[in-house]
Amino acid sequence: MALPPRREQVRQFWQLIRSGLSIPDAAASLGVVNSTALAWFTKTGGVAPESVTNPPQGRYLSADDREQIFAGVVQRLSIRAIARNIDRSASTVQRELCRNTAPRYRPRLPNGLVRAAPTRIGRRGYRPSVAQKHADANAARPKVGLLARNVLLHDEVQKRLTRKDSPEQISHRLRLDFPDDEEMRVSHETIYLSLYVEGRGALKRELAACLRTGRAVRKPRRSGTQRRVRIKDMVNIAERPAEVEDRAVPGHWEGDLITGIQNTSAIGTLVERTTGCLMLLYLPDRHRAIDVQNAIIPAMGGLPDMLRKTLTWDQGIEMSNHVQIAAAADLDIYFCDPHSPWQRGSNENTNGLLRQYFPKGTDLSKNTPSDLKFAADQLNTRPRKRLDWHTPLEAMVKLMSEATNPPGVATTS
Repeated sequence: MALPPRREQVRQFWQLIRSGLSIPDAAASLGVVNSTALAWFTKTGGVAPESVTNPPQGRYLSADDREQIFAGVVQRLSIRAIARNIDRSASTVQRELCRNTAPRYRPRLPNGLVRAAPTRIGRRGYRPSVAQKHADANAARPKVGLLARNVLLHDEVQKRLTRKDSPEQISHRLRLDFPDDEEMRVSHETIYLSLYVEGRGALKRELAACLRTGRAVRKPRRSGTQRRVRIKDMVNIAERPAEVEDRAVPGHWEGDLITGIQNTSAIGTLVERTTGCLMLLYLPDRHRAIDVQNAIIPAMGGLPDMLRKTLTWDQGIEMSNHVQIAAAADLDIYFCDPHSPWQRGSNENTNGLLRQYFPKGTDLSKNTPSDLKFAADQLNTRPRKRLDWHTPLEAMVKLMSEATNPPGVATTS
């Protein structure tokens, strides 16, 4: 069986990755080929394993210790002298030499047994590099993962992954749903490791497709290159009321379109900033300015006054009729700066989640109003970190129950 690479080298690789270097740059710095470095990275799903990121404790011999032991062997020092040089006990050095000295250099007793350890070892009998590889191999003691041991927890996590909840959402929501059961606790890192790390596959590997990215390894986001068109008489986001920023006051929305293959089909998305509640706009034919206008007005106009204050959109040509929309729906409309999607953070995040239901490169016009309602209901019942792991629907129900006149809120259009 092939021995693993020296743990120190892998540890240095992860330290370089954490410092911001790319995989090829980290590989070049360590003098290893790219394929080896890529294998180290993908084997753990891009998650640095604890066994290589944490330095060995003092009771374990390090690579430097083994080099000094080898130097003592070459000088034909006694075991006690070698032990003094590395500030270790003689028994530690003796066990190290016994474990990692080639058998043909170990003195044998008349009955054929190997003596526990020679007092002096020939210079060809001990190799620090081989000893380190043996130590790394012996230190890799795979344990049965938490999800593999706990069947009930495993099934619950798997069910929620199938429902497209993220590992972090699952971890925190389990605390709310099982407050008195300490066995129903799992960290989001454990879930990721169970999905991605080789040898820890307590969960079905294909469940990785249920995650938001659908990938086993994180990749940097690409910067947007779509050209923006300025809209006549638009009001810039800089003039938006300050109360919108802190999300304390409900009724402020963010909107956008997600488009299908070759931008020939689209679905409108509206997200309320305080609760994260989602409404989807059905655009079955085209997504011209008049089509978006005819979809937004009934969707926003049907909301109570307390939930209909402002709408923030990007500078897409589909909002050319914003003046008519603002007048008919009785709300103020603001536009983001060009190439600034973070100014609609809630909507951008939700659009990313929606791609699990409406993938890029597909014909979105084939989706029915029922399909849109299903996706909106899924996201409106998905736990959110900023809501203390409650769902947007729960947050909206609570908000409306606190109002003097609590009407219902439609989640789809």
